[in-house]
Amino acid sequence: MNGILSNKVSAQSLVDALAERIEAAIMSGDLQPGSKISEQALAASLGVSRGPLREAIRRLEGRKLLQRTPNIGVRVASLSPSDLYEVLQVREALEGLACGLAAKNMTDEELEALSELLDQHQQQKSVQEGTGYYQESKDFDFHFRIVKGSRNARLVQMLCEDLYYLLRVYRYKSSTKPGRAKQALREHKDIVAALMRRDPLEAERKMRLHIGNARLYVEEQMREAASRQDVAPAAPVRKPKTATTLSGKGGRAAALARR
Repeated sequence: MNGILSNKVSAQSLVDALAERIEAAIMSGDLQPGSKISEQALAASLGVSRGPLREAIRRLEGRKLLQRTPNIGVRVASLSPSDLYEVLQVREALEGLACGLAAKNMTDEELEALSELLDQHQQQKSVQEGTGYYQESKDFDFHFRIVKGSRNARLVQMLCEDLYYLLRVYRYKSSTKPGRAKQALREHKDIVAALMRRDPLEAERKMRLHIGNARLYVEEQMREAASRQDVAPAAPVRKPKTATTLSGKGGRAAALARR
């Protein structure tokens, strides 16, 4: 037998599939930030042995999506509200700079491919319905391509390696806000238009505006989550137990109380 079916499936292929499945669960919120990962339960749920699952978990630790703590185990990574706010501020400045450089350094072919990528994104059912804007990682990610197109190795390291995967989680969460997915796609198209005009100042401005809007959505979600915690119903106040309930016999309790 020749062709694709003649190539044996390697263990590495299974690890890739597991890593992608777990990453998608983190992105979608099925695995919430801070939640603990049970290898045994996850292996049973996915129908795999724990060997390749452990390798997939290690890979996601390298991407900073999972965190391992001695004597505690593995949890889904999370950023505190203050950390997230600061990271998003830095991202706004750095991606704006990267976009300005990309306007000068990306090839015509790269820009055409970027426009075609947005056409693919527009076909997503979730984008059309306004329920979310999911972008696959790396080359299928609009922002990743622009940062790479800046041709600045330092920017690529900071934006496409250090916190790239963890930021994708929060980027996706912001896109699930009603109306945000379609707005984000329009903003992406405005960025591409500025890039194609080879206008670095306008490209940077459009990117900063886009990321600033996404940051506002994340901040709003954080405020809503905090307010939900503030108004959570208090635990019911239990009445003090009477002598009757303590003894189960009213007469005996009264007699004991008189002694």
